[in-house]
Amino acid sequence: MNYLRLSGLEAITITPESNFINIGERTNVTGSRAFLRMIKENDYEAALSVAREQVEGGAQIIDINMDEGMIDGKEAMVKFLNLIAAEPDISSVPIMVDSSKWEIIEAGLQCIQGKGIVNSISLKEGEENFIRQAKLIKRYGAATVVMAFDEQGQADSYERRIEICERSYRILVDHVKFAPEDIIFDPNIFPVATGMEEHNNNALDFFRATKWIRENLPGAHVSGGVSNVSFSFRGNNPVREAMHSAFLYHAIKHGMDMGIVNPSMLEVYDDIDKQLLEYVEDVLLNRREDATERLLDFAENFKGEDKKKEVSLEWRNAPVNERLAHALVKGIVDFIDEDVEECRHQFPRPIMVIEGPLMDGMNIVGDLFGSGKMFLPQVVKSARVMKKAVAYLLPFIDAEKDGKSSSAGKVIMATVKGDVHDIGKNIVSVVLSCNNYEIVDLGVMVPAEKIIQAAIDERADVIGLSGLITPSLDEMVHMAKEMERANLSIPLLIGGATTSKVHTAVKIEQNYQKGQTVHVLDASRSVTVVEQLLGHKKDQFVKDIRADYARVREHHEKHRGAKQVLSYADALKNKLVLEFNSETIKKPNQLGVQVIEQQDLSELVPYIDWTPFFQTWELHGKFPRILKDEVVGKEATQLYEDAQHMLKQIVDEKWLTAKAVYGIFPANSIADDIEIYSDEQRTSVLGIQHSLRQQTKKAAGQPNLSLADFIAPKETGLIDYLGAFVVTAGHGIEEHVTRFEVDHDDYNSIMIKALADRLAEAFAEYLHAKVRRETWGYALDENLDNDALIAEQYKGIRPAPGYPACPDHTEKPTLFSLLNAEALSGVSLTETLAMWPAASVSGWYFAHPDSKYFGLGKVTLDQLDNISSRKKMDLNEMKRWLSSNLID
Repeated sequence: MNYLRLSGLEAITITPESNFINIGERTNVTGSRAFLRMIKENDYEAALSVAREQVEGGAQIIDINMDEGMIDGKEAMVKFLNLIAAEPDISSVPIMVDSSKWEIIEAGLQCIQGKGIVNSISLKEGEENFIRQAKLIKRYGAATVVMAFDEQGQADSYERRIEICERSYRILVDHVKFAPEDIIFDPNIFPVATGMEEHNNNALDFFRATKWIRENLPGAHVSGGVSNVSFSFRGNNPVREAMHSAFLYHAIKHGMDMGIVNPSMLEVYDDIDKQLLEYVEDVLLNRREDATERLLDFAENFKGEDKKKEVSLEWRNAPVNERLAHALVKGIVDFIDEDVEECRHQFPRPIMVIEGPLMDGMNIVGDLFGSGKMFLPQVVKSARVMKKAVAYLLPFIDAEKDGKSSSAGKVIMATVKGDVHDIGKNIVSVVLSCNNYEIVDLGVMVPAEKIIQAAIDERADVIGLSGLITPSLDEMVHMAKEMERANLSIPLLIGGATTSKVHTAVKIEQNYQKGQTVHVLDASRSVTVVEQLLGHKKDQFVKDIRADYARVREHHEKHRGAKQVLSYADALKNKLVLEFNSETIKKPNQLGVQVIEQQDLSELVPYIDWTPFFQTWELHGKFPRILKDEVVGKEATQLYEDAQHMLKQIVDEKWLTAKAVYGIFPANSIADDIEIYSDEQRTSVLGIQHSLRQQTKKAAGQPNLSLADFIAPKETGLIDYLGAFVVTAGHGIEEHVTRFEVDHDDYNSIMIKALADRLAEAFAEYLHAKVRRETWGYALDENLDNDALIAEQYKGIRPAPGYPACPDHTEKPTLFSLLNAEALSGVSLTETLAMWPAASVSGWYFAHPDSKYFGLGKVTLDQLDNISSRKKMDLNEMKRWLSSNLID
């Protein structure tokens, strides 16, 4: 059986085991007045933010529709898709090109990267047109939504739905030779409870048709726009949310595997008011003649107010096994010692408490997490309870000579050599340990030979590697080669922010043929992957992974030259030309290096961007809206309250010390280099910032950018300026991390690291504002709130080495030398140029009013040769550092 494979920059494979695929709906001018206004007003930056928020909020596909009478839909679609292509955080997901006009669909297909979806085609205009469009979609390499619509109109009954879908399927598969797995049927979701008798079966007919399609049309998928079902209850959100959740619950059970859903308009199925749920399901399933009247009457009285749960200790009256399970699920540590002690006396051996009631409780946690009814912060709290329980029992277990515990397997976890970031690694370790895997955590900056030796000594079943910075990718490649050389066959897991399925398939997997390498997207997937790698179906899983990765490599090879690029010489000719004069160049109020020995943490708190904090815990959504999210809002609120409590302790008790060193220097550009001078007479060159230039071929009038474009060229005779900074909020953290780990408290150990990261980023934001208004003084009247700062509405930019505009980490030593950063801030660089402490940020300051952030994209070997010559670095060494940005 072939599976539906879609891709933006990242691939997604939809299998029978996949969870429901959520299609983001907010980039649709017909469904969002706000998005329509943005497009009408040509505010594409705001429109991109809408797309970005959908991806951050968990949309795995984004639907884009520009069908509106007062705009040029084709022009808007092309422009928006081209802008998305330059935004990796958006274009990582597949695109659904949505239009009722074929010319707009085809224009969209010519723009999108990877494999997208057409929404939609149908038999409405007859078979000839249907076949013509299907052949073109096939030629463009896309999947398609097929509406249950023919020459007679939309299907409005079960019989008409299956008749049209079967006819469409046969034409597509038998005549067009369209891949069955690329067909997505939309059997029409119509409103219910309209008061019209002929609409009473609308939902039930959809469910039945969905089941029939999945059973009789092999490979085909089913989708639909869920909000249509509750159209009769516009303005009554509690009822609509309940209807959407109940509809999805039944539709998914019948085989619906994707859909256009607004997560903010969903109630958790188990949390729906029981009486409301009964009335809603009476309507959806047409269980009684008066279902509509009953729901309409009840909806009038339904207030939709959240019921506040009283804190109750009623659970303390249950048997001890149930109390332990409750404590594990709820993350309550208050009574764990006394409950474990009581339980110990009920078993012949203390190890049986772990293997019995404690593991029973953790199995409940695992099931809830796996089914999406429990979220990562709750799981980490559960792990804290489990660890404390085990710690209490260990002395009794050790007293027994033969006391041994069985585990599901042993996993070596490590952050690779040169990388100091470990939050993601620790979260995966917690999730695996919650599922009875024994974790051997080697820590951070671990060389390959140490990992391999530990795996041999510990007789490990799996090795998990983590990394955050791009040089870590090369270290993972090296690790795979060393495992092959050591003749190991242990499965290798790859994870971390910079890793990807594509990089794993193209760069890592082929270097380790004796074992299997698997990219793990996030902590929630780790258990499933490890279970399959160690389970009785391992051989089939490995076979499927290898076949999948072979397809990824084939797709990568086929498309790697698809995007047109300029030679470096031509890209340089197409540089951005700016005005440099007394209005665009502001002489700083203070030149040279400045030091902040101990920054008041309370001044940084208002600058915190909380959205990435929740992403660390795998809760996706924009702050503060996430606190009211119908799916994760409750847990997000609890997490936020816990964070506020610890943050107050950090500030009040000075748990962390924040330091900074920064400076502004005279500078000029020479092509793509920026010379940094000791004084305004340019007496001597303190250092050179070597910039890289975009080489992707741009539309007419669009320049190929380099950071050097934002500094006045030396040939103008004008003195310009460049700033640099290093900040940290990580001094002192180890003492507290150790304290939490000794207390078996992963939750607070991860919490303090996540908060230190947020404080470091807040410090960078705070210092940049201070520089703009005071030290440099080019924005004296600036008055931006934190939302505006997060949206980067300030003048000037602060790009960081290793990030999209300047991905070259080898520029960090120049920056650190310029500021004498290690001596003055206590921040040092590892051999792979990660910063230590990990909660640190560094970068450059540019002040030109037209300077802006951008992504470098891919570069060619001629630019690599040029920059290695400018930097006087070995070409192969430079190639290693920039491997992620090189066109293969």
